[in-house]
Amino acid sequence: MTNAVKLKNLIRDNKIVHVVQGKQYIKDKEIVVSDIYRPGLELTGYFDFYPRQRIQLLGRTEISYAARLDHDSLVDVFTKLCTPDTPCFFVSRSLRVPPELVKAADDAQIPILSSPESTTYVSSILTEYLRERLAVRDTIHGVLIEVKGMGVLLTGDSGVGKSETALGLIHRGHRLIADDRVDVYQKDVETVMGEAPEILKHLMEIRGIGIIDVMDLFGVGAVKNRESIQLVIKLVNWDNKANYDRLGFEESKRDICNVEVPQITIPVKVGRNMEDIIEIATMNFRAKRSGYNATRTFDNNLTRLIKQNSKEDSAKDKNK
Repeated sequence: MTNAVKLKNLIRDNKIVHVVQGKQYIKDKEIVVSDIYRPGLELTGYFDFYPRQRIQLLGRTEISYAARLDHDSLVDVFTKLCTPDTPCFFVSRSLRVPPELVKAADDAQIPILSSPESTTYVSSILTEYLRERLAVRDTIHGVLIEVKGMGVLLTGDSGVGKSETALGLIHRGHRLIADDRVDVYQKDVETVMGEAPEILKHLMEIRGIGIIDVMDLFGVGAVKNRESIQLVIKLVNWDNKANYDRLGFEESKRDICNVEVPQITIPVKVGRNMEDIIEIATMNFRAKRSGYNATRTFDNNLTRLIKQNSKEDSAKDKNK
């Protein structure tokens, strides 16, 4: 798990952020929580539960209320808001920063940032950015591919053909996210994201060829930086003694960063076109999510046929 996000990285990665003052203090500041706080109650003097570790966001409401307070009250409030744990102050809509806050923040060596965007938008952008970088993270051995617009994670033992299969899918127009090592993190309670480590981004290892740069060979449209993992396909070597699912009734899940992701197992055998099979598996999974289930249709047809034959047998018995 990432323990902190450097404030300088947040400013660098978000173009809506501008430094008002305290640029010299930015390099030493870190953010350890993803929630953003609007110190409305604190402006009234209530500090019992002040979350000092959060970014303090002041919008039109807070700035307008501060304008009604006298100088001494503002000095007292803003001095209390400036703690050693406070990473920065953020003012939305490019509003004028109260002089009392400017001085208090400078005395406490806390940067003040600004953005022309609305308070709600700023809060949303910063929260999403921080949640992504402070999320629980793990690493999975596998290949992450975007197939038919869905993130598909190929897993299996070393040498089973994950990278070769993924290369075939890329050649068909699908996109690579990560090969060999996939860094995963929880975006929310229902979504887990995957991306490549920086050193492996856009690269693949193909036995007999070596390292290839997918973006260089296939173009920028063949790669993607990150994608949600919606389906796990586990590739296994074919075993004549194993009983593989033939009807699609078996369903399993894989826990990835506390998110349950559907998983199917596909046996690999010489002569099987794995690219076709994985494309069909992805399309079939999407169809099931949309309510179209071929397995259920087969089961219903079989049940209807059994009932029909039972009625015909009963009719024959009565005519005897």
